[in-house]
Amino acid sequence: MTQTRTTRLERGRGALGPALELVHTGRAPTRAVLTAELGVTRATAGAVAAELEALGLITVDARPAAAAGSQGRPSHRLSVAPGGPVVLAAQIHADGFRAALVGLGGRMVATAPGCMTVPADPSHIIDAVVEAGAGLLRETGRRCLGAGLAVPSAVAEPEGTALNPLHLSWPAGAPVRELFTDALAKAGIPGPGGATATGSTGNDVNLAALAEHRHGAGCGSRHLLCVATGHRGVGGALVLDGRLHSGSSGLALEVGHLTVNPAGLPCHCGSRGCLDVETDPLAFLTAAGRTPGPEVSLLQQARDLLRTEYDDPSVRTAAELIVDRLGLGLAGLVNILNPDRIILGGLHRALLDADPERLRAVVADRSLWGRSGSVPILPCTLDYNSLIGAAEAAWQPVLDDPLAALG
Repeated sequence: MTQTRTTRLERGRGALGPALELVHTGRAPTRAVLTAELGVTRATAGAVAAELEALGLITVDARPAAAAGSQGRPSHRLSVAPGGPVVLAAQIHADGFRAALVGLGGRMVATAPGCMTVPADPSHIIDAVVEAGAGLLRETGRRCLGAGLAVPSAVAEPEGTALNPLHLSWPAGAPVRELFTDALAKAGIPGPGGATATGSTGNDVNLAALAEHRHGAGCGSRHLLCVATGHRGVGGALVLDGRLHSGSSGLALEVGHLTVNPAGLPCHCGSRGCLDVETDPLAFLTAAGRTPGPEVSLLQQARDLLRTEYDDPSVRTAAELIVDRLGLGLAGLVNILNPDRIILGGLHRALLDADPERLRAVVADRSLWGRSGSVPILPCTLDYNSLIGAAEAAWQPVLDDPLAALG
């Protein structure tokens, strides 16, 4: 019996990674679905599921129960192991950072916010991020298999440098991946296979889009466009057939520097009237005649203003102005990229919720594909999607080869 199971597993060993990803993304809730998705025999799918369970990555219910009204043999249900390993994920933004432990399935296990002025030397805040993550690992006692970091900048590949951290005081080209990896080594945080973690790094909106595609509003989309404004500035990302489109060197989809108001505000990039300065939280607060305070982040102040004072004429007028400029930018992107879905995050998500029809009308009126067949525009659904996206990047070696990653 043991020899038979071993033979089946050897035949299906190449399916371990794909099988784990199917369970991780919720696309294989049962062993029957897993068998169909992998295109293998029931016996091989069973051996693969059993091996993933033995590795502590998933659970297989021992006594499947048939759903009410269903016929035939019930299938074993599959889910990620609730007490399984985690990765350290972190996000740095203009108002500080947040560190978290994230399990398979995009499940947040523990989180630690860190509000601080981001210093000009990125190593200081990266050290603080890793220290906070190490503290979470000590508190929870969970096994760590890697680490990922989201930053508010385009990240050049393959070097892993923050090319244009416009809303931070970092120098252009800051070696964030090297600094992150060094900090992980000093803290003794392991990665796949038990070796010291090599920290993955990426742009925060790119990683948010990846998370939404796997676990949120982008599920099922083949050509997903994500546009979001966080604490400052605007970012964009494109996911094609499940993979981020990052361009030749990681710098694609810098949508924040599309001009939507030629006579508008000067932008950090040297142009004027870019999405980056015309549709972010500071632009909205300024247009509404509000002076930002230091108590909470600009993003939180803008969201609170929309939620509590939307009936104020000055707030509504400011929201409509920002929506019109955002719609103009989105229409241009629709004309160029022809996505099958658009998802909006940060303040843009809140603006969509406040007046969904206005934004959709602007995009439809200004874009060829918007008129001929409307593109769904939806809010992002994941809280902390950049954090979950950073975790996705850290989980990728495990999804690629579970056996090698677990040593």
